This record gives sequence, structure tokens and C-alpha cells, in this order.
Amino acid sequence: MNKSLYDTLGISQNASSDEIKKAYRRLARKYHPDINKEKGAEEKFKEINAAYEILSDEQKRAQYDQFGDSMFGGQNFSDFTRSNQNVNLDDILASIFGGGFGKSGFSNSGSFSGFSGFSGFSGFEEMDLDIRENITIPFESALLGGSYHYKTFDIKIPAGIKNNETLRIKNKGKKSQNRTGDLLLRVNIAPSSEYEMRDGHLYKNIDIPLKIALFGGKIKVKTPYKEVSLTIPKNTKNNQKFRLKEHGIKDRKTAKIGDLYLIANIILPPCDKIDSQLAQLMKEKLPD
Repeated sequence: MNKSLYDTLGISQNASSDEIKKAYRRLARKYHPDINKEKGAEEKFKEINAAYEILSDEQKRAQYDQFGDSMFGGQNFSDFTRSNQNVNLDDILASIFGGGFGKSGFSNSGSFSGFSGFSGFSGFEEMDLDIRENITIPFESALLGGSYHYKTFDIKIPAGIKNNETLRIKNKGKKSQNRTGDLLLRVNIAPSSEYEMRDGHLYKNIDIPLKIALFGGKIKVKTPYKEVSLTIPKNTKNNQKFRLKEHGIKDRKTAKIGDLYLIANIILPPCDKIDSQLAQLMKEKLPD
């Protein structure tokens, strides 16, 4: 049984989908009407695109493998296309195989009119089927990981994701024939009223009563992971930093966890709330 579609692309009947694609790209570059001005190049280009349209689709290829060139009235594919120059080849192929044909890119007159199977002529890249969108996730989800509901399904947010990082979700893009693109989500992290991210570490302001700042003591501090008891030494100054190891941001590549820096904010009591005798003593005894 003759199967001239494979001859059109110069491949064997056992060719893989990758081999079909490579052969198509090589021949399309060679015969593209914008490059090859020789007589017959445009018709050859039309044949190549139509052949690829059939052989790159599993269902259409299976039909052709079963019936061969008998589907073209016994003609080889080259003769078949040339004998139908005055009609729309896409319509004829669609009536034979079913489904839409849109890669040949020729009008009824046979002139080149662009083709939908490419995102541009340069490099003959295939149609871009990826979907690109921006999403905003809560600060806590970026820090600890979580879930984001996107339209009809949930997406896992890995702990330690960075601002402007892109998540790739396989096979959730646009579909074309036997190909499916990916969903690319650029992540924006919502700001936190409590924490600030800097170079893999977290920073947080903590209020410390004046009494504890002067004489020392302990305070309870909530971190993203747990509540801790923090020892405050005597004479703690405003903006003094305390470091909690591995209470910060997880590095997704190294799995190391950054630190949490707590910045002291000394709370001064209102003067009208201080005992009058103490206030008078402070006026007299506190250094200038």
C-alpha cells in the first residue's frame, strides 16, 4: 500500500512524533515562500504543511496508516495536491479526515497568506500554547507554603517562594491538536503588616515595656513557626536587634532556613499614668 505522505516529509512510516516534527521544520525552512523564490516552492510548502497536519495528529495518522493513498483516490499526495489547486485543499482534507485544517496557510487561489501553526517565521517556533498570568498570594503562603485556588483547580504553593518567581503548572495551557501548553503564573507576594523579607531573612518589630528594657526580663513573641520566650537583657536600647536562628525564610534550593531578626521598640508609658512620686523622683534622678 502506497503511503506517500511519509515521502513528502522524507521520513519512514515508523517515524516518531519528534522525527516528524524535525523533518517538517527542516523542509518548511527550505521551501518557505519568503525564502525560496523558485518555481514550485510555494506548492511544495503547501504539501509539507498539509502532510504535517495529518501525520502530527494521532487520529488522522491512524486513518492514513490504515488506508494509505487510497484516501486520495489512489494518487500520491503530491499529485493529489496539484490536481486540487483551484479549490481549498484544507476543506478537502477536512472532508476526508474530519476536523479542522489550518496549517497550510493558502487561500483558494493558492497564494501564501500566513499560517497559524507558528508564532512567527523566525526559527519556525511552534504556536505558543502557554498561558501567562499574574497572581497575588498571601505573605503567609509564600513563607510557609499553602494552596491557591486558580479558576477550577488548586495549585500548591511551595514554602519559600520568592516575589516575581514563576510557577509552571504542566498541561494547563491552551490546546492545539495533540499538544497542550503549560500555565505560567508569576507570583506577587502580598505585603505583611508584621514581617519584612530581606535577603532570605525576616524582620519584625517587637514592643518592649520600658521596665523590661531597663531592668531585663522575658516577653512572649509569636514567630511564623511557633511562640517563643525571648530574654531581654538590662539596658536594652531602641532598635536593638535580637536574632532567632532558623525562624526565617526557607531557601527552596538549599532547604536552609534563614533567621528572624526582632527589632526592639521601647514603649514609654504616658506621663499621666506614672505615679506622681515616681515621676518626681525620675525628674530629679534621671540623667540629662
